[in-house]
Amino acid sequence: MAGTQKTMSFDGNQAAAYVAYALSDVAFIFPITPSSAMAENIDNWASQGRKNIFGQTVEVTEMQSEAGAAGAVHGGCAAGSLVSTYTASQGLLLMIPNMFKIAGEMMPCVFHVTARAIAGQALSIFGDHTDVMTCRTTGFNMLSSHTVQEVCDMALIAHIASLKSSLPFMHFFDGFRTSHEIQKINVMSYEDIKAFAPMEAIQRHRERGLNPKQPHLRGTSQGPDVYFQCCEAANKFYNDVPAIVEAIMVEFSAKFGRTYHLFDYYGDEDAESVVVLMGAGAPVCEEAVDYLRKQGKKVGVVKVHLFRPFSNKHLVAAVPKTVKNITVLERTKEPGCLGEPLYLDVCASFAESDRSMPKIVGGRYGLGSKDFTPAMAKAVYDNMLDGKFKNHFTVGIEDDVTFTSLPIGPEFDSIPEGTTQCMFWGLGSDGTVGANHDAIRIIGDNTPLFVQGYFAYDAHKSGGVTVSHLRFGNKPIKSVYLIKYADYVACHFQNYVQKYKLLSALKQGGTFVLNCAWTKEQLEQELPGSLKREIAKRQTKFYIINAAALAESVGLGRRINMVMQAVFFKLANVIPYERAVVLLKGAIQKTYGSKGQKIVDMNCKCVDESLTKLEEVNYPASWADAPLEKVEHAPAPKFVTDLLWPSLAMEGNEIPVSKFQPGGIMPMGTTKFEKRGIAPELPIWDSDKCIQCNMCSFVCPHAAIRPFLADADESAKAPADFKMIPCKAKQGYNFRIQVAGYDCTGCKVCSTACPKGAITMKNSLNEMKREGANWEYAMTLPNRGHLFDRFTVVGSQYQQPLLEFSGACEGCNETAYIKLITQLFGERMVVANATGCSSIWGGTWGTIPYTVNSKGEGPAWGNSLFEDNAEYGLGMAKATGAARERLHNVAKAAIDLKISPELKKMLEEWVANWLNAEICEKIYHEIVPLLEKEKAAVPEVAELHNLRNLFPKLSQWIFGGDGWAYDIGYGGLDHVIAQGVNLNVVVLDTEMYSNTGGQKSKATPIGAVAKFAAAGNRRNKKELGLIAMQYGDVYVASISLQANYAHALKAIKEAESYDGSSLVICYAPCREQGFDISKSLEEAKQAVASGYWHLYRYDPRLIGQGKNPFQLDSSAPTVDLKQFLARENRYAMLMRTQKDVATELQDSLKVHTTERFEKLKKLAADVAVLKEGVAK
Repeated sequence: MAGTQKTMSFDGNQAAAYVAYALSDVAFIFPITPSSAMAENIDNWASQGRKNIFGQTVEVTEMQSEAGAAGAVHGGCAAGSLVSTYTASQGLLLMIPNMFKIAGEMMPCVFHVTARAIAGQALSIFGDHTDVMTCRTTGFNMLSSHTVQEVCDMALIAHIASLKSSLPFMHFFDGFRTSHEIQKINVMSYEDIKAFAPMEAIQRHRERGLNPKQPHLRGTSQGPDVYFQCCEAANKFYNDVPAIVEAIMVEFSAKFGRTYHLFDYYGDEDAESVVVLMGAGAPVCEEAVDYLRKQGKKVGVVKVHLFRPFSNKHLVAAVPKTVKNITVLERTKEPGCLGEPLYLDVCASFAESDRSMPKIVGGRYGLGSKDFTPAMAKAVYDNMLDGKFKNHFTVGIEDDVTFTSLPIGPEFDSIPEGTTQCMFWGLGSDGTVGANHDAIRIIGDNTPLFVQGYFAYDAHKSGGVTVSHLRFGNKPIKSVYLIKYADYVACHFQNYVQKYKLLSALKQGGTFVLNCAWTKEQLEQELPGSLKREIAKRQTKFYIINAAALAESVGLGRRINMVMQAVFFKLANVIPYERAVVLLKGAIQKTYGSKGQKIVDMNCKCVDESLTKLEEVNYPASWADAPLEKVEHAPAPKFVTDLLWPSLAMEGNEIPVSKFQPGGIMPMGTTKFEKRGIAPELPIWDSDKCIQCNMCSFVCPHAAIRPFLADADESAKAPADFKMIPCKAKQGYNFRIQVAGYDCTGCKVCSTACPKGAITMKNSLNEMKREGANWEYAMTLPNRGHLFDRFTVVGSQYQQPLLEFSGACEGCNETAYIKLITQLFGERMVVANATGCSSIWGGTWGTIPYTVNSKGEGPAWGNSLFEDNAEYGLGMAKATGAARERLHNVAKAAIDLKISPELKKMLEEWVANWLNAEICEKIYHEIVPLLEKEKAAVPEVAELHNLRNLFPKLSQWIFGGDGWAYDIGYGGLDHVIAQGVNLNVVVLDTEMYSNTGGQKSKATPIGAVAKFAAAGNRRNKKELGLIAMQYGDVYVASISLQANYAHALKAIKEAESYDGSSLVICYAPCREQGFDISKSLEEAKQAVASGYWHLYRYDPRLIGQGKNPFQLDSSAPTVDLKQFLARENRYAMLMRTQKDVATELQDSLKVHTTERFEKLKKLAADVAVLKEGVAK
């Protein structure tokens, strides 16, 4: 084998980025899951000074959107540079207009795409080919990879082919299943890549670049006389592509030893039945082929690499001449089509060939990363082998509506003998996934073993279930599906024993490790009978460890990953334990070094002490017949019983199609049925210290701690533990602060808010059951918010929060704002929500935190896309406004008709006050029964009844993060607030793209380290508020709820009451900033006190009163800015690694914040003082 290669443990994103970096002069990037890691790698390597094959550091630029990235790629190509970009899904769709331009102008470049589902009835961040199939007509050549090794190899082939053909290429591979799977692969050296690169083609491209010394013009406007011909003139270049790619593959094989073709065949040389497909399903079909051939079946699989241009000649040649039956499998759905794209191509290829036409059927698999197993692949072959030939089928689901699905037989073990398979059940944010990334690389990079790692998540931002699937073996691993037969299972969160079938995949005699606070003696009482039976039935080697206590004792809180990692290396015995410890500590230094030596030392201490806490459990034989507990669920809606609970139990794959309603509409308030029970500690109320200020409830991000009032009768019926004290604000009622034991995340924020220490965090093991029961009683008490002014800190918390128990990260500061807004206006809110953190914690399928009050009223919420949220909200506001105008006109006309005096009086009052929210709300509840009574007699009254839900003054809100407001959606936001329409925009400013992992946005301040700014951001933060003020008629506020409760409340009230557009920018400290999120209140207060974040309001109504509309609500800084910056790792890490650079950037930030404060002071100066100064 020629060429220098080394084995490395890469995931698909790393593999693509490694090659792209080598062959790029410039890269234009924008974050989108699951492709962001490619761009992050490119940016990290550039910040470290890595050189490409031309001896230069790649110039990396983050754009404001994927459309911007594509436009910049076009410009870079036009200038003659080698350019690459990385994207997926909606991001790829935003690039389509420029893709047509790039292809039309015949510019070589490569788009690396982690193929992902497109948001339709719902968003899915997971993988299929819907996005890439949408690009078939752009003129981009399309090259598919099926494994991580192929990603590395096809990335190189794509870059070389693009240069040699003078045409752009899209290199795509399955999102998550390939992009995030870690495999041990062979990696080419940059020296060999340089030797392989076509330097003449590169020079030819450079010489085509726009340059005034040899000028030319491109991008003309053409008429019908020439346009058609010009389009056809490019045909010969596309006709040459298959031969060019095939030739490169031959050269690649000679140099690097791995052989590829446009269509690769695997299977019996005399096969009669074959499957044609592309993507991560291909290796699974290979396993099924091996299994079936052992049974004497003549089967094979054709794996498609070059999808566009599609070479029918090469496809037909790749299919054995003995083939009689072909199934085309596709990871996409094209509604209304005769067949999916690859199916049509295959049919057309044989129809146009001189071969006899085989029987060809097609089907869909794996949409949205639905797992595709060998049993499913076998079902596809059985459809041919059994002579059924069901066409246009689905596999992997039960379609009991249109009956497209194939029956699937039992799973079978097709893993190479000697492969060790391990599963780790973790709690999101406990470090399990990160530690398993390290384990894969430790073993892969330091032993001859082949490795594979894949990580399955639920949809919560944090605190959700994660399952890591790790394989190690002496033979290559191509089992790209979840583990079905595990040698080792570890459960890192003890509550899972009640929720999931943890051992359903454990082999006979396998090892099970449980992290729990229980002693061996307590297991008899605490473990459910079903788990005991599984342990005994499988003759399991069973161990327990209190990893949480160990992690807590060394200062790591709930991050138990290193404790459990050490246990894994000891018990799984994949490599010698002593060597594993040395390698593990090296990985700790690499992973946590930038966070400081203290963090490194704490993790190493966990490793050293882990085995001393590990205990083997010798369970009794009686466990084999352990009694089974009766599972009792509280009464719940059909959606919850039929869909949510099975999904939460990780049995969603078994739910049939008939249970689902198309269209994407969800019921409200389903999170209360989830009962995750994830809090390690619960806040417990001390009535003797409480002053009834309600601050604990005000700051709670999850609405999991609230004040309750009960009258004498209700108090008498309360459980014994439901202690109450007389309410200070309302006589005749008793008061209690109650926590939702099973819904709290244990973030501790409430305990830090209490000014009197009346909230104490206590171990949930002893408190959860009791507090859970107390909560259920509290839920039977009527809400008494009407007794209080909702626009006060105390009074607002007696209003029912219509956002509760979201899947946001514990301590999330975004949710606190939205929860408060729902308490103020929830019963009449309409919300447009940008894609991002707030759409994920606010709108994840099944677990909907937006809920309704006792009248069934609550926020009406919708999500469109990331980039168009302001326009989406404007459309809602305009449509609602037009509908209310219609209602207003009909109501005025109805007043003069024959209606009852009561209805007449009410309509007159409403017409006169139709823009008064309080009066409209009152009338709405009184007028609806009258309309119902009189609608049959008067047609106009019937129309009023049809429009009845518009009697309230609806409140339009637009929610989104800084990535939306400052970057991708800024153009739309600017246009919308310029319209003067009555709507309210809330920007949840975490100063980065929190949802995609913490990438830089234009809200990121100078000096902060973020992804896409690995060496510290070099630009000041965009002044979104000051920009909006320039219109003069937009209400603008900059607030920090966590720093100043009353100010935030006042600003939100003012914004909603303003008859025009409002913009409220909310400081939302985020865990991605690198501080203890339980201390976010102190963090916010320090941010304001240091002048890092300023509080202000701009109210255009004051202009009419002759007052200055701008009010600066922050005082001069009282805390040194650098003292504040040192609290956050995003600033501190650069100070540790590049002190001179960090010092310079922080000095610049200090100058900027000082100048900004002086500018704001001038804006806030009294008008009379300003006039006096001018006169002087």
